[in-house]
Amino acid sequence: MERGPTQPSSHVFPRGEDKRHFRKEWFEKYNWLEYSLVNGNAYFFCCYLFRRVGVDDDKFGYEAFTKEGFRQWKNACLALPKHVGGPNSAHNRSRAAFDDFDNQRASVKEKIVVHTKEAEKKYETRVDTSLAIVSYIALQGEPFRGHDESETSLNKGNFLEFLDWYKLRNEEVRQAFEFACPKNAKMTSGTIQKELAECCAQAVTKVIKEEMSVSSYRYVNKKGQVVERFLGIKHVKLTTSEALKRAIVEVLSAHGLTIAKIRGQGYDGASNMRGEFNGVQKLIRDENPYAFYIHCFAHQLQLVVVSVSKCCSSIEDFFDYVNMIVSSTSASCKRKDLLIDSHHTIVLNKLESGDISSGRGQHQETSLPRPGDTRWGSHYRTLLRIETMWDSIIEVLQVVHDEERNPSRAGGLVPTMESFSFVFIMKMMLQILRITNELSHLLQKKDQNIVEAMSLVIDVKTRLNNLRSEGYEPLLEEVKTFCQENDIPIPNMEDSVPRFGRSRKGGRNNITQDHYFCVDTFFATIDAITTEFDHRFSEVSSELLTCFACLDPRDSFSNFDVNKLARLTDIYLDDFSFDDQKRIRDQLQTFIIHVRRVEAFRACYDLASLAMKMVELKRHEIFPLVYRLIELALLLPVATASVERAFSAMKIIKTELRNKMSDGWLNDLMVVYIEREIFKGIDLESIKKAFQKKKDRNMQLPKSPRRN
Repeated sequence: MERGPTQPSSHVFPRGEDKRHFRKEWFEKYNWLEYSLVNGNAYFFCCYLFRRVGVDDDKFGYEAFTKEGFRQWKNACLALPKHVGGPNSAHNRSRAAFDDFDNQRASVKEKIVVHTKEAEKKYETRVDTSLAIVSYIALQGEPFRGHDESETSLNKGNFLEFLDWYKLRNEEVRQAFEFACPKNAKMTSGTIQKELAECCAQAVTKVIKEEMSVSSYRYVNKKGQVVERFLGIKHVKLTTSEALKRAIVEVLSAHGLTIAKIRGQGYDGASNMRGEFNGVQKLIRDENPYAFYIHCFAHQLQLVVVSVSKCCSSIEDFFDYVNMIVSSTSASCKRKDLLIDSHHTIVLNKLESGDISSGRGQHQETSLPRPGDTRWGSHYRTLLRIETMWDSIIEVLQVVHDEERNPSRAGGLVPTMESFSFVFIMKMMLQILRITNELSHLLQKKDQNIVEAMSLVIDVKTRLNNLRSEGYEPLLEEVKTFCQENDIPIPNMEDSVPRFGRSRKGGRNNITQDHYFCVDTFFATIDAITTEFDHRFSEVSSELLTCFACLDPRDSFSNFDVNKLARLTDIYLDDFSFDDQKRIRDQLQTFIIHVRRVEAFRACYDLASLAMKMVELKRHEIFPLVYRLIELALLLPVATASVERAFSAMKIIKTELRNKMSDGWLNDLMVVYIEREIFKGIDLESIKKAFQKKKDRNMQLPKSPRRN
C-alpha cells in the first residue's frame, strides 16, 4: 500500500498477436490500475488486495483483474469501466476497504483508545522535533546512536544529545517529551530514527523520479540541463556479470524504471562490466541494443598516465625514486611534522626576502601525497609538491639519514634528487601531466557531455604534438635555470654517454647527452602517451560519436552534417518513427539555417548550452526531432565521477565505528546526504505525513483545522 500500484509509464509495452498493446494513458484514467512487467498483464490494485473471496467470485472481471490478469487490450475500453461499475460494485467496495484500512483513525484500536487533543498536539511536537534532528544529522553525514544511551551517560550519541540540547532551549519541546509522554510514543528509539530517515530518502527519490524523463541515472531535465542523480545502492554477493545485471534490473524495477528506456551506460575497465561478449554492458545491450556503452573517459585517462609512468626504464626508475622519497619523508608523524615545519620556515624566509609574494590562498600548509594508480591526478600532485617543497624535502632526507640507527635509503636519495636527469624528468612530466590533469578535471564535471569530451581529447592530443615539436628547448632552459638556483651540476650536452641500460665498454652504445634527453627521454615519452591516447580513446572515431560530433555548435556549427545526423535515426530506431525518419532531413536543414541566423545561438559553446538555449527560446518545440538527437547525445555518460563521489560519501557515512549498519539504513542516509540539494527543498510536513501513514502508530497527529 505504501508503494502504490505498479505503473511503469516509461515502459515500451509489447504488442500482442492482434497488434494491440497496453496504453499508458489508462494509468491516468484509472489510477488504481497496475501493470506487471513479469507477465505483461494488468490488475486492479485495490481489488487485488481487498477482494472478498467467495463473495465477489461471480462479479465481472473478478478473476481477470485479481488473479489471472487482464490482457484483452482490444476490449479494454469496455472492460475497464464495466469492472469499475457503480457505487456498490465489487471494485468500489474494495476501494472503500482500502481507504478504511489506510485511515488509522477508523481502526478499532483507535476507537477504544482515545487521546485528548492536547496529547495529540504534544505527539506532533515530538514527531516534528525528531524529524528535524534526523534531517540535520543525515545532511551532515554524522552518526545517530551512541555507545551508551542511558540516562547517566555523558555522551548518548548525536540524536539524544541534540534532543537534550534543544529541550533546554525550547519549553514546548521539553514539555512534550518529559510530561505525560507515553513510553510507546516517545519518538526517540533507534527504529523511529531509521523510519524517519527512510521517509526522508523516499521523499528525495520521489522528487528525482518526477523530474526524470527517459533515462534512469543520467537524464536531461525540463530546462535542457544534463542531470545525474543518486538512486541507491545494492548489496551483491556475487560479482559475475549475470549477478550484477540482475542487481541493476532489481534496482530499476524497485523505482518503476525499465532497461528499455536506457540510452547510455558507463562503467570502469573491469572485465565483468565492459566485457565485449559476457560483460554487464553486453547483457544489457542484448536486452536493449540502444543502451550504448562508453568506457569512463576519466578512468581511461588515468590508465594513460599510469602507462606513461612505466613507458621506458628511465621514467619507471624516476617514479620508483619518487615513491621512495615520499616514503622516507612521510613514514611517520614525526617526519611529516618535520617536513611541514621546514617548508613553513623556508616560505617565511622567502617572503621576507621578497623572493615570493603573498596572496589569498597562496603558500598553504601542505604535505607530500603518494602517487597511486587508481587515484586520479595523484601523479601530478605528487610531482608538483616535490617541486614546491624541494628544499624542505632535501633537508628532511638529510635529517633522516643522520638520525637513523640503521642504514636507510634517505642518504642515497639526496644525490639522486640533485642530479640533472632527475630534474629534467620531473620538469618534463610536470608539463605533460599538467595538460592531462586539466582534461581530468574537465571530464569529472557533472554536466559534461560526450561531444565536448571528444573535443577535449582531440585538443589534448594536439597540445602534446605541439609540445613535442616546440617544447624541448624551452624545457631544457627551464631545467638549467632550476639547476643553477639549486647548485645542481649541468652536464655538457655534447659529452658522450652510453644509452640507458647499456655498457659504455668499447663506445658502441655511446650517444650525446643532448640525444639522450631529447630523443630517448623527451620524444620517447610524448610518443608513448600519444600512442596510448589513440589506443585508449579509440571510440572517439566510432560512427555513433562521429555522428553526434556534428551537433557541436562552435564556429557556427562548422561540423554540421545532415546525412550523418539523419543516420542517427537509423541507429536509434526505437526513438524515431517511420514518419520521423522521413522528416528529419528537412527539419535539420531548416534548423541549421535558423540557428546560424539567430544571434542568440552564437553564444552556445557546447551541446549542453545549445540544449538549454533551445528550451529557453522554445525552439525545442519547433524542432522536436533535432532536440531529441541532442538529448540522446547528452544521455551518453562521459565519466563515472559521480559514482566515485558516491563512494566518497559512503566512506564518510560508514566509518570503522559504523561498519555494522544495515544496507537499507546506509542506503537511506546516502540518498539524503548525496542529494542534499533536493532534500533541502522538500517540505518536512509531507515527510511527517508519510511517516505517520507508514504503519499503524500508537497515537495520531491532530486533525487539520477545517477551512471555511
